[in-house]
Amino acid sequence: MLKVFGNIGNYVMLMRRVFTRPQKGKIFWDQMMAEINNLGLDSIGIVAFISVFMGAVVAIQTAYNIDSPLIPMSMVGFTTRQSVILEFSPTVISLILAGKVGSRIASEIGTMRVTEQIDALEIMGVNSANYLIFPKVIASLLINPVLIVFSIWLGVLGGWIAMTATGLVSSTDYISGIRIDFEGYIVFYALIKTVFFAFIIASISGFYGYETRGGALEVGQASTKAVVISSVLIILFNLVLTQLLLT
Repeated sequence: MLKVFGNIGNYVMLMRRVFTRPQKGKIFWDQMMAEINNLGLDSIGIVAFISVFMGAVVAIQTAYNIDSPLIPMSMVGFTTRQSVILEFSPTVISLILAGKVGSRIASEIGTMRVTEQIDALEIMGVNSANYLIFPKVIASLLINPVLIVFSIWLGVLGGWIAMTATGLVSSTDYISGIRIDFEGYIVFYALIKTVFFAFIIASISGFYGYETRGGALEVGQASTKAVVISSVLIILFNLVLTQLLLT
């Protein structure tokens, strides 16, 4: 328990160093753009693949479970839309990014720590926490919502492809279901969750990478811890944010 509180204290202290004004604005901007590419754009492939098949599975399962003639088949589109926007895209994709992006951040910074590159930055008078972690946090906050909107669109599209390919639901019924009682607030809710999750992934992974001590084995352990703790916090905050924003 003391170790947990110690880690929380170290995390807070590190974040105080991270969220300071960058010493060189041009360098920060260049790093942030590079991180948007490394952490976000490089993840488009896996996000697209998972989103399409996720939407297809939700649509097929919904259609399979509708066994009453009193329930219109347009409910398949409605259920797919709600499931993808409210839960699958913001939460599941964030968990995937926690594994892909989080491990990358932790291992990158951890390797710099064990090879004494961070010590060299400190000797040169550079705020290493701000220099290494801040661009990653800001890049994640900017690009992750874009990925989630992309995921939502592909998830709904995947459901449509599955329905038209299998003939379980007509294209007209599916599209009609997508349009039923649509509220823009649910997209806002999904993006709010995404921003929180993006901060968790980048900051927690940066923390465990920055605190790494030892060698290659410890870098691997830090990467694993970053993914596990980020995933647990995403699940917990998913519950909290759902309670606050939807009730």
